[in-house]
Amino acid sequence: MDILGAVGSDGGDEDDKEKEEEAERERQEAIREAEERRKEKHRKMEEEREKMRQEIRDKYNIKKREEVQEMMPQEEPNPLMRKKKTPEELAAEAEAEDEDEFTKLKNTIEEQVNELKTKIESKCSLQ
Repeated sequence: MDILGAVGSDGGDEDDKEKEEEAERERQEAIREAEERRKEKHRKMEEEREKMRQEIRDKYNIKKREEVQEMMPQEEPNPLMRKKKTPEELAAEAEAEDEDEFTKLKNTIEEQVNELKTKIESKCSLQ
């Protein structure tokens, strides 16, 4: 009995896969259509808002904000929205910081050695 059930289910797997693929295609299509409707709705709403804004600008003789923004320098984007750094970039920054610390340490040691040299030379005079 188990053998008969197993033999009959072979053809059913292909039908199930086809049905799942078709259902997935339909789902993707529905998502795409919903997204298009949403974008169109927001585009229309933004057009209406822009029309109202233009009426207000005309009424009060105000220049459009985009013109003012072009003159102003670009500000830093929101730090929460910045592009994430790759591990390679992070490693390069860490290496640069380490080099800076080592360079600073080296310079301070050289300065101290030079100070000691001058002190010793001033105390010891060759006759």
